[in-house]
Amino acid sequence: MAYSNMRSSPSSEHDEVNLGPSANPHARPTDFDFLTVIGKGTFGKVLLAKHKDDSKFYAVKVLQKKVILKKKEQKNIMAERNVLLKSLKHPFLVRLHYSFQTPEKLYFVLDYVNGGELFFHLQRERCFSESRARFYAAEVASAIGYLHSLNIVYRDLKPENILLDSQGHVVLTDFGLCKEGVEPEGTTSTFCGTPEYLAPEVLRKEPYDRTVDWWCLGAVLYEMIYSLPPYYSRDVAEMYDGILHKPLPLPPGKSDAVCALLTGLLQKDQHRRLGAIADFLEIKNHTFFSPINWDDLYNKRITPPYNPNVRGPADTQHIDPEFTREMVSSSVSRTPDLTAGTSANNAFNGFSFVATEDSFL
Repeated sequence: MAYSNMRSSPSSEHDEVNLGPSANPHARPTDFDFLTVIGKGTFGKVLLAKHKDDSKFYAVKVLQKKVILKKKEQKNIMAERNVLLKSLKHPFLVRLHYSFQTPEKLYFVLDYVNGGELFFHLQRERCFSESRARFYAAEVASAIGYLHSLNIVYRDLKPENILLDSQGHVVLTDFGLCKEGVEPEGTTSTFCGTPEYLAPEVLRKEPYDRTVDWWCLGAVLYEMIYSLPPYYSRDVAEMYDGILHKPLPLPPGKSDAVCALLTGLLQKDQHRRLGAIADFLEIKNHTFFSPINWDDLYNKRITPPYNPNVRGPADTQHIDPEFTREMVSSSVSRTPDLTAGTSANNAFNGFSFVATEDSFL
């Protein structure tokens, strides 16, 4: 989760999308120098951009309207916009500054978070110490708890969607699969997510509730501790069988506290899962998190266990080289072998070129 001829084609009934209070009618693509690709998805790309007036760096998410319309994803894109607007009030959620559009594209101007994806760091280090994993899991849980308080279910928690900022704090990004309006006792039923992190009830295509996010937190914590997601297999059918039917494997050498938390979060019965009764409060009060002062955590008074040593607001050393090399594929799949570390590509750190956003799309 790093533009040449901008003359518009003839207008159509789909040209304008209601961007609501995030809209900046005066903004346009030529306000920015676009530097490199830092992320990709189904509907477009995320570009590192420097604003020409204030010289600040932003991550600009550029979405192709024709693709959104073809796939009938307008509601999901606007749901993402709504969540971005609400995330302004939480320290561990990426911030939307404003949005704007041309006849062909939507633009979301976001914080540029350049400490790297958690996935990038996991690939390089294989696994984290329990104390480091606890810090990240606590900040993620705080963000998820906040979304739940707004009746939003995140539904796509995975290391690729967890970024580190320049100090090493968590920033949760990519709200494309969020579901709004899910009351504490409410459910939803859309089959979505990422295979390694799908909860059993989602796989069974049953109605599911907000505890789906606590399953995903358990899967991410498990991966941080053991280097692979629980039940992981290259054979997807075998992996799904494990998620649905097999007991949770807990290799020795880890504390009783983390094993108890993983067992609670990765409970196959969503009604017995940790968080099913009191949501975030249950996670917050678990013994594994007893070293955490949650008020200090929220106010970023706890020093992160790892400093990305970012060299400045334009540093891309922690961005996946697959993005900065500008590969042709529209998305990056999970690397099966997490023992194969990824070396940072510094080719773009000097930014010896600028371009319009069409150069990257």
